[in-house]
Amino acid sequence: MLDDFLTRAILAGLGLVLVTGALGSFVVWRRMAYFGDATAHATILGVALSFAFSAPLYLGTLGVALAVALIVAHLSARGQTVDTVLGVLAHGALALGLVAASFVPSLRSDLDAFLFGDILLVSRADLVWIWGGAALVLGLLVWRWQRLVTASVNEELAMAAGIDPARERLILSLALAIVVAIAIRIVGALLISAMLIIPAAAARGFARTPEQMAGSATAIGAISVLAGLGASFWLGTPAGPSVVAVSAVIYTFSLICYGKG
Repeated sequence: MLDDFLTRAILAGLGLVLVTGALGSFVVWRRMAYFGDATAHATILGVALSFAFSAPLYLGTLGVALAVALIVAHLSARGQTVDTVLGVLAHGALALGLVAASFVPSLRSDLDAFLFGDILLVSRADLVWIWGGAALVLGLLVWRWQRLVTASVNEELAMAAGIDPARERLILSLALAIVVAIAIRIVGALLISAMLIIPAAAARGFARTPEQMAGSATAIGAISVLAGLGASFWLGTPAGPSVVAVSAVIYTFSLICYGKG
């Protein structure tokens, strides 16, 4: 069954949305969209380093993504303006990655696939990384769910309950870095933030509890993957952008119906 490229693409997409629904909900609640962009852009540097040193792709992207998360946490703890730090890291790392990629001949022709994704080229080895990373992050979110929700809703209430908001924020940042690293093959560095934000924003209109929002965002992500891949197959459109486009259409309908996004 896994010899079928479309089956592998579906499995990869479903593995990704299994965790982006819940994680994207936290991104929306905490207004961390810019952090997602910064981490995703920085992974291009990880791709270039992986190709340059013949290292596994996911190790390179994961290493850079985790480094960005730790740098942001360290600088914000020292009083640096988070938006400024993220802006410098996002654009600086992306520019450095593109420059580094220009010196790696084997990467030049494949660079578009890492910028916009190419889910149709997912291999069996990719599926292992994707589902393994998704299971790790999902387990982490289930384990820390109540603490993460409390810290996201009200930091003062969290501190009163003995929860360290800074620690929960770091855990969330590391989880986001892992998801960005495994998603680069599917939707690319420039579109992963969309898969985190749009399904969660669409679900927020009709969800009444955090659990409902996370579950609904996961379902919307799954529908987007299946419909987007179907559109790509029948219409010949790029797979990654097609998935995001379907997600955006669902968000538009939710906005019209519920007036809240």
